[in-house]
Amino acid sequence: EEHLSAGAPRRSLGEFGWLIMANTSLNALHSFIAVARQLSYAAAAKDLGVTASALSQSVRGLEEQLGVTLLNRTTRSVSLTDEGRRLLETAGPAIDQAVEALRSVDLPSGVVTGTVRISVPTAAVSMVLARVLPRFARAYPGVKVDVRVEDNFVDTVAEGLDAGIRLIHSIDLDMVQVRLTEPAHIVVAGAPSYFERHGRPTTPDELQHHECLRTRFSPTRVQNSWRFEQDDRSWRVPVDGPVTSDSFALTVRLAVEGIGLLYTLEPKLEGELARGELEVVLAEYAPMVPGLFLYYPSRAQVSPALAAFVEIARAAMLDC
Repeated sequence: EEHLSAGAPRRSLGEFGWLIMANTSLNALHSFIAVARQLSYAAAAKDLGVTASALSQSVRGLEEQLGVTLLNRTTRSVSLTDEGRRLLETAGPAIDQAVEALRSVDLPSGVVTGTVRISVPTAAVSMVLARVLPRFARAYPGVKVDVRVEDNFVDTVAEGLDAGIRLIHSIDLDMVQVRLTEPAHIVVAGAPSYFERHGRPTTPDELQHHECLRTRFSPTRVQNSWRFEQDDRSWRVPVDGPVTSDSFALTVRLAVEGIGLLYTLEPKLEGELARGELEVVLAEYAPMVPGLFLYYPSRAQVSPALAAFVEIARAAMLDC
C-alpha cells in the first residue's frame, strides 16, 4: 500500500530520535506497537477497543510524520519494515511503561498491573510454568501473562516480548539470566514394547538402525542428529524414523505406544518413567545441559510486572 506522499523525504530512525519524543503522540506509538506485535490490524484493534480503520489511520499518520514506512501491508498480511522493527525494539518497552503508569494512577500504592509477554519451549510448560503461573496469578491478579510456546529460537526483543525461557546456550550473553532448573541429562527413552520388538541399543551408533522420533524446531529446522557424551568426548549420531513432529505431547504418546525412541530432557519424562511406560537406555552416554534459564534484555528498564514475574519464578523454582 503506497501511503507516503511522493515528495516526502525518507529518513532513517536514527535521524529523528528527538522528533519522536517531541512531536509524536503516545496514542500513535501505542497503536503502532500493538499492530507490530500482533501483525494484524484486526487483532490489535480488538485488544485496544478501537476500529481497525481508526488504528490504520493512526499508524499511517505516524508514518507520514516520521517520513518512513513502518509496516508493509497487503490484503492478507502485515509485516514490519527494518525501520518498523527498530522502532518496536527501542520504543516498545518505554511505551509499555508509560501506558502502565497511566493505568495505575488510580490504583492503590504498590498494586502491580500490566502484561508479561514471554516465549517458552515445550520443556518449560511442565517443568516451570505449571509451578510458577498458579503462584504468580494468586500473588498478582492485576497482571496478565501472554505465553508463546515455541521450541525454535525467538528474538524476544524483535518480537516485542518481555522475556523468554531457554537452555542457556541459546541465550545471548548480553541478556540477564536467571536460573530456573538444575542441570539435567538429555536421555534416549523407549517403551518396553518397543525394546521387545527391536532390542535395546547398547551404543549410540546403533541408533542408526532404530526407529527414532525426531523433533521439528521450525519449518526449516529438524533434529537430524542426537548428541552424546562420554568422558571428554562429545559427538552426534544421525537418526531417522517414522514420525517428525513439533508436538512434544504427540512424540511422547508415540514413544509410549512403542512406535519409536525419543530424545529429550529427563525431567520432562518424570511421570512416564515412574509409571514404567518408558525406560531410559544409553544412560552412560547422556549429555548434561545446564538447565533452563529465564532471560530478558539487560539494557531495558524492567517493568514492575516483569520484575514481579522474575521474583515469583525464582522463588517458586527454588522451593521445588
